[in-house]
Amino acid sequence: MNGLSILLLFVGLFLLGGVISFVKQGQSKNVIAVLAVGSAMALAAGILRLGVWG
Repeated sequence: MNGLSILLLFVGLFLLGGVISFVKQGQSKNVIAVLAVGSAMALAAGILRLGVWG
């Protein structure tokens, strides 16, 4: 199941890039907050599934 972990990490990094881009563009704070939470959740799930912390 390492494939799913890698996919979650890529999705999290992709969303994090969106957060950075939206901050630079000056988008709405609500959109940035939702993307930041989604990115954090995807990255955390990917890391936990890899077993790095467990």
